[in-house]
Amino acid sequence: MDFGICVAAKIDDVGYIARAEQLGYRRAWVADSQMIWSDCYAVLALAARQTRAIHLGTGVAIVGTRAAPVTAHSIATINRLAPGRTFLGIGTGNTALRLMDQRPVKLAEYRDYLVTVRGLLRGEEVEYRHGGRASPVRFLMPELGFIDVEHPVPIYVSGFGPKAQALAGELGDGLVMSIPGDPGFVQRALKNVRAGAQQAGRALEGFHTCSLTCVCVLEPGEDLRSERVIRTVGPFALSSLHYVYEKVRFERREPPAHLRPIWQDYTRQVEATPPSHRHLRIHAGHCTYMLPEEARFVTPGLIEASCMVGRPDALIERVRAMADAGLGELMLLPSLETQYRNIEEVAQQVLRKL
Repeated sequence: MDFGICVAAKIDDVGYIARAEQLGYRRAWVADSQMIWSDCYAVLALAARQTRAIHLGTGVAIVGTRAAPVTAHSIATINRLAPGRTFLGIGTGNTALRLMDQRPVKLAEYRDYLVTVRGLLRGEEVEYRHGGRASPVRFLMPELGFIDVEHPVPIYVSGFGPKAQALAGELGDGLVMSIPGDPGFVQRALKNVRAGAQQAGRALEGFHTCSLTCVCVLEPGEDLRSERVIRTVGPFALSSLHYVYEKVRFERREPPAHLRPIWQDYTRQVEATPPSHRHLRIHAGHCTYMLPEEARFVTPGLIEASCMVGRPDALIERVRAMADAGLGELMLLPSLETQYRNIEEVAQQVLRKL
């Protein structure tokens, strides 16, 4: 099992990635969310100059905010700085687009985007569809060193549902998801991946799987209600609440059982904001900090459903069970306030014992 970090891109704190490298983390996934954080490719460029071993990439690049050739060009530029350790995580853009009151892109557009990016990163000429037209495009002058398409850039496809996970099996080198710390979720996701690969006639040798989560090691006397635990995992746990609210709002689903005790109180609070600005209210503090009025929603049930919290031995047992089920990496996203301490604790008490 590899351990990586998800980085809330901050242009003047690339040292966080360098510290993760020192601690033994395998990958730094730099988030692409233009309305809240720094530009992910600027952060990756700086990180490439300050590191030597950690693999660097997007966690994840957003289909709906950049044209496919632009994304391919951006990551190929990073590949010039860090050849052999650059990757591209890519997704449909829940938060990045929701923050502009837009919906994530549809699966067909996602597929076309992946085909275009994959071809360009292989140095191929591809058909680029835009504005009702389709034209051949390819990178010119890559041999002059402006970009690097000679060293392979693995593409890790973000997929939370069966169809997107099948798309990862069809077109990707790996799957990125965010699932509870339960081997059953890994097994179901891989079943979907294998179905997509089989339909495309692909073998899955070397296929990588990664899940985004927040891990917190309990100290003696602590439990899920402890202040330090809530400060560490609260922003990530709340982001899952924000995500479910959007699903219920747009897809008219019922909230899951672990959210029902807080659902009416939470929705009442969100819907006090006028509809015109509600998209800004929903994702405020996203995976970075907690709004004071939302702290009470970080219940043990929410934490257990979205994060991995426990004593070292219990966490190690859970990690091994997920690895046995086929998961290749856990990507950690603690709060901005606690991120340095958190990755150090997890490295010392979990990562080094595996």
